[in-house]
Amino acid sequence: QLLRRAGMGAYVFMRPGPHEKALPGPLFRWRSPDGSEVLAYRLPHEYCSPREDLGNHLDKSIAQLPAAWAEMMCFYGVGNHGGGPTRENLDSIRRLSGVGTMPRLEHSTPERFFEAIRADGHDGLPVVEDDLQHHAVGCYSAHSGIKRWNRRAENALGTAEAWSAVAAIAADQPYPTADFERAWRQVLFNQFHDVLAGTAIEPAYEEARDQLGEATSIAARARNHALQSIASRIDLPFAAGSSPIVVFNPHPWPVRTAIELEFGGLKPTDGVTDDGGRPIAMQPTQSYATVSSWRSRMALDVELPPLGYRAYRVTADATRPTTSTVRATASGLENEHVRLTIDPATGRLARLALLGPDGAEVADLADPTRLHAVVVDDTSDTWGHRRLGYRDEIGAFEVSNVEPIETGPVRAILRVESRYGDSTLVEDHVLAAGDRAIEVRVVLDWRERGRLLKLRYPTRLNAASATYEIPYGVIERPANGDEEPGQRWVDVSGTLRPGGSTVGLAVLNDGKYAFDVAQGSIGVTAVRSPIFAHHEPAVPRPGVRYAYQDIGLQRFHLALVPHVGSWDDAGLSRRAALLNQPPDVLLESFHPGPFPAAASHLAVEPANVVVGAIKLAEDGGDLVIRLVETAGRPTAARVSIPMLDRALDVDVGPFEIRTFRVPRDPSAPVVETDLLERPADD
Repeated sequence: QLLRRAGMGAYVFMRPGPHEKALPGPLFRWRSPDGSEVLAYRLPHEYCSPREDLGNHLDKSIAQLPAAWAEMMCFYGVGNHGGGPTRENLDSIRRLSGVGTMPRLEHSTPERFFEAIRADGHDGLPVVEDDLQHHAVGCYSAHSGIKRWNRRAENALGTAEAWSAVAAIAADQPYPTADFERAWRQVLFNQFHDVLAGTAIEPAYEEARDQLGEATSIAARARNHALQSIASRIDLPFAAGSSPIVVFNPHPWPVRTAIELEFGGLKPTDGVTDDGGRPIAMQPTQSYATVSSWRSRMALDVELPPLGYRAYRVTADATRPTTSTVRATASGLENEHVRLTIDPATGRLARLALLGPDGAEVADLADPTRLHAVVVDDTSDTWGHRRLGYRDEIGAFEVSNVEPIETGPVRAILRVESRYGDSTLVEDHVLAAGDRAIEVRVVLDWRERGRLLKLRYPTRLNAASATYEIPYGVIERPANGDEEPGQRWVDVSGTLRPGGSTVGLAVLNDGKYAFDVAQGSIGVTAVRSPIFAHHEPAVPRPGVRYAYQDIGLQRFHLALVPHVGSWDDAGLSRRAALLNQPPDVLLESFHPGPFPAAASHLAVEPANVVVGAIKLAEDGGDLVIRLVETAGRPTAARVSIPMLDRALDVDVGPFEIRTFRVPRDPSAPVVETDLLERPADD
């Protein structure tokens, strides 16, 4: 679907090879769940060739093609990816063309090949509806840094584009089109397969870090400018003894969440009120600074309108709500929806229970008999060649401490500390009042070479199915322990007893892409430490000092989402978006303005339809909105755009992507476009 809606009708690939995935032939129709198709062609042999005679190279290609084929396509050239033709290559093509059993050879292009296939009719070609895996499964986890920087840049740019579009329309601010183009080019350049895959040499990642950092910095400046321009227009009248703050929700649906902000000089008698003057739950938490007692930090329970903001005030001598649904014990957390218990002797999940309206347990998913933080021996090369999974477990982290470190009306935090050799692992489990997900804030100091760490979340589910988020969609894969790529979430769903109701567990992340599922257990590949750019069959030599990936400190966030029903009942796309793109908070001053204390600029309903992009058009000031259906069912969606005084009613098919160009002039028609913002084909 992505290829089709970007104007491409064909796809040429070499991997996976025939030994890695069986396909019905070298040429087929590749179909996505929404029904989109492209012609796909697997190269019958290598994409590069020797510098001399091409006879052997061509013979190997021809031998793998059906005898009845009238045409074939063969890539050649010296160097990675069919670099350049040599004089010897060109001479051999002229000499071999039409000689003996060799067919006529003609310099051509992939487009001419596919035009010939279309001219002959391709409706009878076989159809493939699966993904095209596996090759080099180590690439899904190699180099945690590049994975994290890429995700951060993507998230930052998506948020910055949305707020810059709002600021342009609602606050008459210039839209930084050229800046965004520069930033996106940096992101896309570093999605080259040997960079994002983690398989480049070590110095390449210094450049990649700086380039992705530049993209993130551009996004941060644009976002801050947009938010400041909106906040400066909010009517915030002076009130003695108070300080205004404004919280911005980057998502086009209502959000209730716990936020944090640094606030200097917070007093025990201070409280926080919303735009209606009502006290809201707040609690002090540890400041980033330890310079003096003047520095402070707080957590707030906020409710925010869709793609909008709400103003709050820190007020002296204000009421602080103290009652809460969240509780912490020496080894557990609980609110009105979820109960979590950690075994203090093992650090494993002893209980992960869903609670009913009366507080009784509806289902306990945890399986405390299986390990959590598992160390796996990994002597494969950086690419993970000839591996389908990582199963050689050689040990596990041993727990050293379990204790609650924070509790209050907003949230409770349970810390689990563990160790393996010289490596340490700190996992802060965070449960907020009213939430159905448990955030896990991970700080890992990793010192193991040639090994990897799996954070496993075992369940007691029977007949468990494994579902992975992929870009703008989902895919179900066998729960056989193979290493698989995924995006922001992975889910396992099944029953706790034969004939029972479906329940499940999803694990969300903010920067990991490698997972496995087996026996109802989700494994997140947290870190992997091969030698930089080690490619078989090369063997590391004794006495040589090699650089290993991911040695040292890293931080990332996961979230555990137990649920009743299947994955599509759990709202995982929206939950994952919130984990990856949390609200922004601004400390404000008092000033008059035309904007109210709370406002929404754009909203999308229902919950299974999310927004893939909100931006201004590349060639003008129209608003561009991309909708994505995430649950696999046809949906009537409504997009409300208060800042344009417009609304769209749109039918979105299962997993369909639809993009619309919305003029600022309310009398001008809305136009559907492709992914390149050109009018869509009828």
